Amino acid sequence: MKRALITAVLLLATAGAPPYTVHAAETHSAPAHGDMLVEASIGDASNLIPMLAGDASSHAIAGLVYSGLVRYDQNWEIEGELAESWEIKNKGKTIIFHLRTGVKWHDGAPFTSADVMFGYRTIINKNTPTPYSEDFLQVEKAEAPDDLTFIVHYKKPFAPALASWGMLTVLPRHLLEGKDITKSELSRKPIGTGPYRFVEWRAQERIVLEANKEYFEGEPWIRRYVFRIVPDTATQFLELKTGALDLMNLTPIQYSRQTGTKDFQQNFQRFSYTANAYTYMGYNLRRDIFKDVRVRKAIAYAIDRNEIVQGALMGLGKPTTGPYKPGTWQYNQNAVKYDYSPEKARQLLAEAGWKDTNGDGVLDKGGKKFEFEIITNLGNDTRKKTAEIIQGKLKNVGISVKIRVLEWASFLKEFINKRNFDATILGWTVSPDPDIYDIWHSSKTKESEFNFITYKNAEVDRLLETGRRSFDKTVRKKAYDRIQEILAEEQPYCFLFSPYALPAVSARVHGVELNEATTGIGYNWPMKWWVPATLQKYKFQP
Repeated sequence: MKRALITAVLLLATAGAPPYTVHAAETHSAPAHGDMLVEASIGDASNLIPMLAGDASSHAIAGLVYSGLVRYDQNWEIEGELAESWEIKNKGKTIIFHLRTGVKWHDGAPFTSADVMFGYRTIINKNTPTPYSEDFLQVEKAEAPDDLTFIVHYKKPFAPALASWGMLTVLPRHLLEGKDITKSELSRKPIGTGPYRFVEWRAQERIVLEANKEYFEGEPWIRRYVFRIVPDTATQFLELKTGALDLMNLTPIQYSRQTGTKDFQQNFQRFSYTANAYTYMGYNLRRDIFKDVRVRKAIAYAIDRNEIVQGALMGLGKPTTGPYKPGTWQYNQNAVKYDYSPEKARQLLAEAGWKDTNGDGVLDKGGKKFEFEIITNLGNDTRKKTAEIIQGKLKNVGISVKIRVLEWASFLKEFINKRNFDATILGWTVSPDPDIYDIWHSSKTKESEFNFITYKNAEVDRLLETGRRSFDKTVRKKAYDRIQEILAEEQPYCFLFSPYALPAVSARVHGVELNEATTGIGYNWPMKWWVPATLQKYKFQP
């Protein structure tokens, strides 16, 4: 009954009406409950149990449905969520979490420490196919002595320990105990404790959530949240301008050339800031063609990152040389940089035995041409343009490149997870904590894990352990600086750029704040964003 009602609302509401112009008087209106926020995504979710999903779309939805014990605030300081407070003892090796009282699951069942224990035991279970277990495998012992206390003990110091409990999917034990989590209907119909309840998922079309009136921090202002799958960014932009969408990430060309009009600026808020992310070209190191480090260095010299930033990003990004956001404390600005030099690229390729023996412009060795394929995902024009620029630059030094753009679900399942690729252009989100164990440690190369390029380096393994075992920022900085130096020297990724985030939000949505150096505009938006009653577009039955 609830699903039918909301479907009808979505069909009958003024979804195609033009955007509202915000007048000066309305900027001082009081917060009001109601209305609906429609956000665009290029790809559908895959699984709404977060520990089973590796894609951003799934986590965007799950982050509104579920809660963690802690979370980062707008200053990247850790604050409580399901945990009201905590104590850290035994030189950092014991954490005692004191949980909030009165928290309920969306089905009305009470939340207790038994649910936290169930989530913990599920994520470390060897039968749970998750890439997120590593942090929780560091726990030596977990206890739930009463309904509102959860205690974890670590055998060794673990610097990301407290923050990691914001990533644990706290699952409803009463619905999942004794069941195979991979076959649970919660994958499609999640039940959490978060600010929004799940309502509907129409594959490749939309996911609908409604405000949780029983949420422990209070009911969110925005009544409905709709995650619409619109795979083409040009179509997204047209729908944004007509008012069918309220929020999207603009492409660089849209931001630079199509949003400067008075009409757009009256109807939308647009933002530009360095994203907590970087884009890279990663090599499948199982491929013979990439096993020689001179080849990977040559490719790094052959690529002009500044041209990519200007050509693919319209200048809206920064070239980068490592796995951290430039300007943060963990970023090593002294790591080796590969300035554009086709001459050095050709020299290194020749040293590696690659020569154009038949004059066709393509290098060859042992009877094989130097050619490979770059794969990336459909719907991300920036990555496709980056691949095209790289293709042209590598052609200049005798390397033939093909480009394949794939639908996201197939891209992950059939190519990345199965290691069925030569090279890929992708990106990683950067966490406030510098621990990058899951991406770079040699033990994390199994299917669905994040070291899918199969990188292995014993010193990097040791340094990753050093970095996560110390609470001393100086010690950690030294370890991560050295890791960046090794990665720069070995080039398992060709690090390309940190893009600017370019979100556009309907001007009728108030409370949107920019924290440029940390969380961007996204910090705790369900509790901060609202629409004045006079500007609300969508009306719902009480």
